[in-house]
Amino acid sequence: MLLIIGILSIASISEARTGAFVIFKKQLIFAIIGLALLFLFIFIDYRFLRNYSAVVLALYFISIILLILLFVFGSRIRGATSWFRFGSLSGGLGFEPVEITKFALIALLAKYFSSRHIDFGLIRHIFISGFYVFIPTLLILLQPDLGSATLIIAIWVGMMLISGIRIRHLLIILMIFSILAGIGWGFFLKDYQKARILTFLAPTKDPLGQGYNVNQSIIAIGSGGFWGKGLGHGSQSQLNFLPEQHTDFIFATIAEEWGFFGISSILILWGIIFWRLFITAMGATTNFARLFIFGFMILLLAHISINIGMNMGFFPVTGIPLPLLSYGGSNLITMLATFGIIQNIKINNS
Repeated sequence: MLLIIGILSIASISEARTGAFVIFKKQLIFAIIGLALLFLFIFIDYRFLRNYSAVVLALYFISIILLILLFVFGSRIRGATSWFRFGSLSGGLGFEPVEITKFALIALLAKYFSSRHIDFGLIRHIFISGFYVFIPTLLILLQPDLGSATLIIAIWVGMMLISGIRIRHLLIILMIFSILAGIGWGFFLKDYQKARILTFLAPTKDPLGQGYNVNQSIIAIGSGGFWGKGLGHGSQSQLNFLPEQHTDFIFATIAEEWGFFGISSILILWGIIFWRLFITAMGATTNFARLFIFGFMILLLAHISINIGMNMGFFPVTGIPLPLLSYGGSNLITMLATFGIIQNIKINNS
């Protein structure tokens, strides 16, 4: 149902953006590929990830290599070198390696923490796991892609909390993050990223400049009312006042056209998915399976919270897509394939 809502919303704005349903057709193809992988992974025993460390490490190192190759062969889009492009910018296809990196890290951390749950209180495991996270995080920050780097760190911290990190160790990590944040502001963040954060703190300071996107998003959300303006009748999205209405600001587009009823339905559907994921995780017979599912839940929750938050002005604009709803093949296909693996966990634990 979430896929259908997303595809219909993308179809409604595809005509306004391009004069043809190019974006809609691409998203439909991405959905078909993702669903095919979902059903494929249902019938592939997930235990190959649990039992063979070489497979998980291979996925991790492949993702690292792809992130490095971005600096040589990647295309620079909206200030970040995060994509491999195939074909023209408007009609071609793109691939974002960070989506594979998220999956690889969830599998790697689930493998690492599950095999060391007895002595996880030892601080060395935090630093070892942190080293695995540090390498891709640094490469992602150099693109620069602050949003994806934030998601990577959220996965790590969240999985450590679930694994039983000690409070004093958590406080040490928070202190380290505070120091790194100060260093990052001075040496890593680009001017436009700093402007986004400053705009988040004072959104009305530059309403026609850096604050334009968020202000238009808030207008779109508020104008939808309870039932919405109807599919294809959103003034902010259809007249292109709202930028990136099919990717970063798909939530605002849905809110304008589907109204409070539509976004409430979306949140209810996500609630059902999270409930089923939680039930499956708690019923898992191995620590690896449980941690893998919880890691995926953390990723989903971070994606949803950050995207909706930046649409409503609660968080800075970071380019994080709304899972199953935003346009884009890399995220959609990876998410659906992971759902297939989790369904296989459910089957093998029943």
